[in-house]
Amino acid sequence: MCGICGEIRFKNGAMASGATLERMVDAMAPRGPDGAGIFLRGRVGFGHRRLKIIDLSEASAQPFIDTFLGMTIAFNGCIYNYPELRAELEGKGHRFASSGDTEIILKAWAEWGTEAPKRFHGMFAFVLHERDSGRVVMVRDRFGIKPLYYSESGDRLRFASTLPALLAAGGVDTTIDRIALHHYMTWHAVVPAPRTILSGVRKLPAATIRVIEVDGRTSDTRFWEPDFTRSTADAQRSAEEWQDLVLDSLRRAVRRRMVADVPVGVLLSGGVDSSLIVGLLAEQGQAGLATYSIGFEEAKGEKGDEFDYSDLIARQYGTDHHKIFIPSEEMRAHLPDAIAAMSEPMVSYDNIGFYLLSREVSKTIKVVQSGQGADEVFGGYHWYPPMQDANDPVATYSEAFFDRSHARLAGHLSPEWLAERDESRAFVEAHFARPGADDPVDKALRLDTNVMLVDDPVKRVDNQTMAWGLEARVPFLDHELVELAGRIPARHKLAHGGKGVLKEAARQILPAEVIDRKKGYFPVPALKYVDGPYLDMCRDALTAPAARGRGLFRQDYLDDLFDAPADHVTRLRGSELWQVALLEMWLQAHGI
Repeated sequence: MCGICGEIRFKNGAMASGATLERMVDAMAPRGPDGAGIFLRGRVGFGHRRLKIIDLSEASAQPFIDTFLGMTIAFNGCIYNYPELRAELEGKGHRFASSGDTEIILKAWAEWGTEAPKRFHGMFAFVLHERDSGRVVMVRDRFGIKPLYYSESGDRLRFASTLPALLAAGGVDTTIDRIALHHYMTWHAVVPAPRTILSGVRKLPAATIRVIEVDGRTSDTRFWEPDFTRSTADAQRSAEEWQDLVLDSLRRAVRRRMVADVPVGVLLSGGVDSSLIVGLLAEQGQAGLATYSIGFEEAKGEKGDEFDYSDLIARQYGTDHHKIFIPSEEMRAHLPDAIAAMSEPMVSYDNIGFYLLSREVSKTIKVVQSGQGADEVFGGYHWYPPMQDANDPVATYSEAFFDRSHARLAGHLSPEWLAERDESRAFVEAHFARPGADDPVDKALRLDTNVMLVDDPVKRVDNQTMAWGLEARVPFLDHELVELAGRIPARHKLAHGGKGVLKEAARQILPAEVIDRKKGYFPVPALKYVDGPYLDMCRDALTAPAARGRGLFRQDYLDDLFDAPADHVTRLRGSELWQVALLEMWLQAHGI
């Protein structure tokens, strides 16, 4: 829901620039096609693009100004429990001028201050200005589902929902951050907050409240932490009990995410996770639910769709199903658009899938639920089982997940772009060393749920859906469900080939054919095998004058990739050529 931006000046007499705000607002037009607004008060200015989901009237237009409280807000996201919060706040004497969730945040902040975000069920990134104190507050939800980027230069801070919006404002240091580059090349393009690939742009970490004083001083508070400690009762609870608890919690999570003043659909891949969302909504009486699936042409004998399974679920629950097939030529034609829609470079092949699926879905609906997060929360990936008996959890995780070692990276990057130490391994070591997760599997799940998930699958879905003004909601990242999952012993999660507790719970809802199928991924086989026109696309990007001038990669490495792309794949079976070319294509798409 929407895009936000703003500028804050710290020098006496300096004023926020309306022209700068207009450039940022215009750059985010696809995120909010239903309206736009700008607020200026001296040194502070906010901008907003609106996608109307809750309270379709102009009463909830943004930036939202509460003259009685003396506060202004720019908000992106949805607070699912806003009706309950409104009733509680009205009981405390607050009066409302709108019927949406935006105003709830201001009243909650006035009533509870930094405790307010703990009460929110939802996805959110918001920035508010207190007229009387002059403070500005930036807040991002527990899992970073909604993005919040910022840049600082001298006496000025700018923020936006997208990195390209900050580039449109100008004055950004666009040199490559060498540590972020190390993460990108090592960790499957994941660049943990606060870094981005650009030295001059940062992102607010998830679950963070940042208070910015008038003179520019800042203080951060983390309002939520994942917890994998468990009681004796939890350790002894039976698998059947856990299954019932998970299913009840997921029912609530799915039901919460139906709150809207417009219809809500489901992105149905045909896997367990999205199928379970459909089944639970049908169980709760949702009739005529709109579901959407996408498929691509096969390549080298590999099928490019999972329609057999999505059709099965659509028939079983009588959904209004939309099956979308994308020819290879159409996919290739739109790849540059999907890359330009990324706030940061992301290598996963399904970016183009989500981009084109969102294009079609947005023609008929504004809000969908999606199954992202289940694998990270419930242990569905192949690198979790080896962690069970790991004597060296960091080494085991790195060997299973990292695209390349630091030593191999030295043979791929030009010497001037190689970080001085193994930054990615050091990050994992520090994260694994934190208290609250003693079991090696729990360490990996905590890292993936709160870092990898934030800066890969969740970011991908936000970028590609919002490129078409489509809001995606992710019930598997309901924080109460994630807290429950953290208490479940790893053996229950890893049973039955992974996600055992979720699969067994799903048997109460779904047909066995969907649950017992081989694990699938968003299939885009033409990008998995980089040849023909896709090889030409990669070569063109990496030999362009901008790429040669940047000189990120060793020429002998590029020559090897061009000669035999299929011989250079990562541990996760990704193309190394696609990874390095995607970075260059993204940089060039944004004029960097």
